[in-house]
Amino acid sequence: MIIGKVTGSVVSTRKNDNLIGNKFMIVEPVPSFHNGTRIVAIDNIGAGIGEYVLIAQGSAARIGCGVPDAPVDAAIVGIIDDGTGLE
Repeated sequence: MIIGKVTGSVVSTRKNDNLIGNKFMIVEPVPSFHNGTRIVAIDNIGAGIGEYVLIAQGSAARIGCGVPDAPVDAAIVGIIDDGTGLE
């Protein structure tokens, strides 16, 4: 899993049928936990901009967000209540 901070959202009116009704958020991984760039993650739990979240990737993301047949590479699977020491 990856720890990241939600920095924005993405709106897509045309997308794969399996993704209709889902929200997409831009997540910036916390540098000390992941060496990468921003991630677009599906969000079924209602994360907001500025919150720290847990991200699952690959098949765990598809299963974790309840869309096993959708083309999902990353999913927000948790909101971190206490992010002490993350920055």
